[in-house]
Amino acid sequence: MLKSIHHVAIICSDYEKSKHFYTSILKLEIVAENYRAERDSFKLDLKLPDGGQVELFSFPNSPARPSFPEAQGLRHLAFCVDSVEEVSQYLTNKGIDVEPIRVDEFTNKKFTFFSDPDGLPLELYQG
Repeated sequence: MLKSIHHVAIICSDYEKSKHFYTSILKLEIVAENYRAERDSFKLDLKLPDGGQVELFSFPNSPARPSFPEAQGLRHLAFCVDSVEEVSQYLTNKGIDVEPIRVDEFTNKKFTFFSDPDGLPLELYQG
């Protein structure tokens, strides 16, 4: 049956800004980058160390997210990290606003949230 998540697809409003965020700040590896002229759309495939991928799309005139953070649909994308403190400090040093670190009441694992350039909620979860 289902074994893992293969990829997550994200539509961004500013392709170059989001490409910089996901590749230079979050350090995801570029697998492929394609421009689809018939759609005036970029598709950037980014690889996580475990083999999962983030697909970054640009489309002209995409509607904004209707509300934050409780809109129906995907609530957030969580990345597993060895140290929430270290990655949180790294992001803060890069000018990214990161929420205070919390502890999950059920797992006792540390986590925190930050946002991508379009306000997509992203989570760091200590694995």
